[in-house]
Amino acid sequence: MPIPFLTSIILDGWPSWLPGPWTLTKAGSALGAIAFTKIYASGATCTAERKMHGRVVMITGGTSGIGAATVYELAKRGAQVIILTHHEHNDPFLVDFIDDMRDRTNNQLIYAEQVNLRSLHSVRKFATKWVDNAPPRRLDTIILCGATLTPPGKDYTETPDGVESTWQVNYLSNFHLLGILSPAIRAQPFDRDVRIIIPTCPAYIRSPSLDKALDKKDWSPGKAYARSKLAMMVFGKAYQKHLDAYKRPDQLPMNARVFLVDPGYTRTPGMRRWATRGTIWGLIVYLFLYAFSWLFLKSARMGAQSILWAVMEGSLVRDKGGKVVKECMVVDCARKDVDDEAVAKKLWESSDKLIEEKEKDAAAKRARAKKREMEKEEERKERERVEEIESLVNTIKKGKQKEKEKSKSGKKAKNGEKTA
Repeated sequence: MPIPFLTSIILDGWPSWLPGPWTLTKAGSALGAIAFTKIYASGATCTAERKMHGRVVMITGGTSGIGAATVYELAKRGAQVIILTHHEHNDPFLVDFIDDMRDRTNNQLIYAEQVNLRSLHSVRKFATKWVDNAPPRRLDTIILCGATLTPPGKDYTETPDGVESTWQVNYLSNFHLLGILSPAIRAQPFDRDVRIIIPTCPAYIRSPSLDKALDKKDWSPGKAYARSKLAMMVFGKAYQKHLDAYKRPDQLPMNARVFLVDPGYTRTPGMRRWATRGTIWGLIVYLFLYAFSWLFLKSARMGAQSILWAVMEGSLVRDKGGKVVKECMVVDCARKDVDDEAVAKKLWESSDKLIEEKEKDAAAKRARAKKREMEKEEERKERERVEEIESLVNTIKKGKQKEKEKSKSGKKAKNGEKTA
């Protein structure tokens, strides 16, 4: 086909139905530029592979966005995946999601545990249940994809624990989870390659310093989100040092490594919420300009590639933890204070203090609520007893009344017989 076509062009000239060479050149250049931009914006693809059969992966935020793509890829390779989600076990969405994921990956070892990152008590309940097991449960990988953000222009919000929402969900609950799971991580056999993956975001570069708390006066959605990501990076580095400082009973080296992963800008529900400002008009504009987001933003699958690389890349076993991964390779951190031990120590201590304070308050609230429920239950039982007694008294009264009526009717019948 191409040779006869080219021959006809040479012999008969350029066909009238075909656009001119210059037009075709411009169109081809435009399409080539779009294709190049799309390929470049999509980022690197994970080429690492690893046998995941038998490995246990725990992941937060695994029901949407990058987390869901990561769950799919790891489950497809045979991993046992435990999704920590705020959904209840009988939630129709969660049931359908798990069933669909099992069917698509042909892997039945996908489970869900209810862990609400907006509740420190929920995190503690799950983590203590996981740790309180003998022998220690197997745990190969922890991936902390769970995160939230407040759209620009929206108001300051707090969790039921009384902590700013972005700070608790993105940082404090993850700090709490890893703190309680630390014994389970350190108890893994020395030959087990344990990896803790902490996704981050370039927003941490413009975060205000962690030395000073972000009060309501200076609060903004952008500052809150960036600060939570910076805190997770500082904590990730400090947590690696915490694990390295542990002396195993068998005197063998520590086998757990922390990796901070930047997936890049991705078309996730969080990004869509940010871009639309959480409004209907914003969503309409987003849909109208969707071609630009498709071109310049990664898909969730491509956003998960660096996370998958950090989970499966074999060469990382030879390096120390605490590395930053971007586009499927180890890169330098963009801020020096991420490695500042003084900042990390202050952040760790203040976080421990805040969790202790909030958990005490929450425990007191639960105790008061339980007391009120018990009082209501006692009142209900007392009402039932009173009603039962009143019912019994009324029954007795009715019985006596019937007996009186019977005796009266009997006397009247006798008097009538005597008269007759």
